[in-house]
Amino acid sequence: MAWLTRFLAAVAFLAIGVIFSPETFGSKSDGLNSSKLSPFLKLAHLLCFSTAWGAALWVTFIGGIIMFKNLPRHQFGNLQSKMFPAYFSLVGVCCSIAVGSFAYLHPWKSSSTAEKYQLGFLLSAFAFNLTNLFVFTPMTIEMMKQRHKVEREENIGGEVGWTKNREVAKSNPKLAAMNKKFGMIHGLSSLANIMSFGSLAMHSWYLAD
Repeated sequence: MAWLTRFLAAVAFLAIGVIFSPETFGSKSDGLNSSKLSPFLKLAHLLCFSTAWGAALWVTFIGGIIMFKNLPRHQFGNLQSKMFPAYFSLVGVCCSIAVGSFAYLHPWKSSSTAEKYQLGFLLSAFAFNLTNLFVFTPMTIEMMKQRHKVEREENIGGEVGWTKNREVAKSNPKLAAMNKKFGMIHGLSSLANIMSFGSLAMHSWYLAD
């Protein structure tokens, strides 16, 4: 039940933040938008963007690298096959909410050029994540399962790192072909993930300005 305790604690802090926000007491820092919905949309945008940004930062540059360097390769691959669909789903949902709230707060006809660019960056992050979720990730997982089967026949995959795979692939054309195909698909998936991360990075710079 530890997850429930953490969730309830997060909800409690969020509720306290809403209750004691300036808008609750009628004092607004932004006099340009008097909509009662505005502060909640701003909160939704900020929370969803920061969640997507933080998840992308951790998975791309920290968590994945640590796991790869410390887990047996097949165990690492099986874990990634469960984690990445959840990761891309989370970031995709957060991006969609960020896009919707930002578009509502900055209507296209009255928004500035910078705001239009930012909406484009958020849409790009959303699109790249959907591409990964529905195209590249299923292809990568299927290719990984096929390669794992061949590697088990060669009694490799329980080691950490790629050394044994590369050695065996030199004398196993089937494994070498699988490595090449997997590398291509995984490379496209990584590129889409980096493009999504870059789009979110551009939006973070806008928020900090």
